[in-house]
Amino acid sequence: MKHHFPYDSPGKDGRTPDGVERYRLDGRDLRPLLVILHQESSTTGRVGQVLQRHGVRLDIRRPVLGDPLPETLENHHGAIVFGGPPSVNDGLPYLDRETDWLAVPLREEKPFLGICLGAQMLARHLGAKVGSHAEGLSEIGYYPLRATEAGRSFISHWPDMVYQWHTDGFELPAGAELLAEGDWYPNQAFRYGRRAFAVQFHAELTMAMVYRWTTKGHERLKLPGAQPRRDHFHGRRVHDEPVRQWLDTFLTKIFGDTVSPD
Repeated sequence: MKHHFPYDSPGKDGRTPDGVERYRLDGRDLRPLLVILHQESSTTGRVGQVLQRHGVRLDIRRPVLGDPLPETLENHHGAIVFGGPPSVNDGLPYLDRETDWLAVPLREEKPFLGICLGAQMLARHLGAKVGSHAEGLSEIGYYPLRATEAGRSFISHWPDMVYQWHTDGFELPAGAELLAEGDWYPNQAFRYGRRAFAVQFHAELTMAMVYRWTTKGHERLKLPGAQPRRDHFHGRRVHDEPVRQWLDTFLTKIFGDTVSPD
């Protein structure tokens, strides 16, 4: 399945109107993406749906259950590290090993995406501080997002509201490029080098995940800054379509190939 930007329509010269190259994601690279999940019940959500719709295979590992991580990504197209309940500061041995393992995709310059906990792990691996809000605020529900100039250069349109579920945030690592920011947790997305990306928010959210998270994690809805459960469903109805379109473009640009001009 060939894919072009939903927002940035390509021209005849193989570039979008603002001169950005076109990308495609069609599974022609037969090597799977390595996917790291942090619970037995965790899923890849909409990220997995988008990738598999474009023919990308997934190799799902759960180090928390003892699954090993490869010493090289030679047999993988790239890697994604998803979120999870723990904090990167909890001192859990498997999380520390995962954080150290991030040297592999960085060293080999493989496409990499860290989501929430995965983003915090990348930030920590790069020497940045990860911790809670100074006033104890959490982001659980839908909150504003603003793309930076660098973010808009990478993708012209970002969603204005995104789904969050976290009590930790990260400082911007030295040498990283901030792509999007928020109010309570300023650093919401960054790029490091050519091929490593991190996002604090959860564009992978499906409706089933909203039900599951707000049910199993209902105690977190009482934290300072968290939104009541009804607002999660209302936000999903109002804000989800731009997030869905953005995610398709974002994954295509990270894990896809450039399209040569005709």
